[in-house]
Amino acid sequence: MSTNPRKKCLVEFQLAEQPFRPGEVAIVGAGPGDPGLLTLRALMLIQQADAVVYDRLVSPQIMELVNPGAECIHVGKASGCHYVPQEDTNELLVQLAGRQRRVVRLKGGDPYIFGRGGEEAEFLVDNDIDFQVVPGITSAAGCASYCGIPLTHRDYSQSVTFVTGHRKADQSLELNWRVLAAPGQTRVFYMGLSNAPTIVRELIAHGLTGDCPVALVERGTTPQQHMAVTTLWGLEATIAREGFQPPTLIIIGEVVKLAEKLAQPALKGREALATKAITASAGGRPA
Repeated sequence: MSTNPRKKCLVEFQLAEQPFRPGEVAIVGAGPGDPGLLTLRALMLIQQADAVVYDRLVSPQIMELVNPGAECIHVGKASGCHYVPQEDTNELLVQLAGRQRRVVRLKGGDPYIFGRGGEEAEFLVDNDIDFQVVPGITSAAGCASYCGIPLTHRDYSQSVTFVTGHRKADQSLELNWRVLAAPGQTRVFYMGLSNAPTIVRELIAHGLTGDCPVALVERGTTPQQHMAVTTLWGLEATIAREGFQPPTLIIIGEVVKLAEKLAQPALKGREALATKAITASAGGRPA
């Protein structure tokens, strides 16, 4: 089967030669962790960057792909423990751009889905800084697929809702629970571990059955992926028993029933190889 050389050259030009101007900020989604899920546009930008401002959810494997000459600045955040306040991160982006650096703001998942990318974009606009946004595969899509869970399915779920499980400044989790408890949908809670009791209580109080299937996915798509299937009734006990830690997604809905059937053997094999490599690098001890 012949290929079209002209078309190939055009694609290569668009990916490799698109100008990334000094003084510009690229807000880039790194995806959920597996470097194979990084977009080509994201790869091009991190390899051209003079400065990379990155979060804790960006995997080490992806950071290895960054331009070796770039200044890498960690501004990672954890719930209730901010390494760098968001306001300082905003100012940092403006300062770096003002020094005519080509700046990549690298975020786990997608910048505009619970990634604070919108807040940073607003601040750049307010300070007359040129920027572009490169979407990434959000954690919900990547982690669910790697665990054999289709977020929608004609027989089980006709819609999917991404929900924050953690409010700004630790505010109470006030959501439209009646809508979230309605049947025929998949709910994916980001950052919901600490509010799991509230999630269980409110969903059941508003009509969702306690035996509704639930999946927990910690560090999905990476060699450290940890996944468990339970029910709404068993959610809190499963978190405690298996020691789930952030970042963990909580996927609630009938589609979770398909996890075992649709688990991907190729991914299992890759995870096994990765585990062996990690163990070997740790001198034979589990990492």
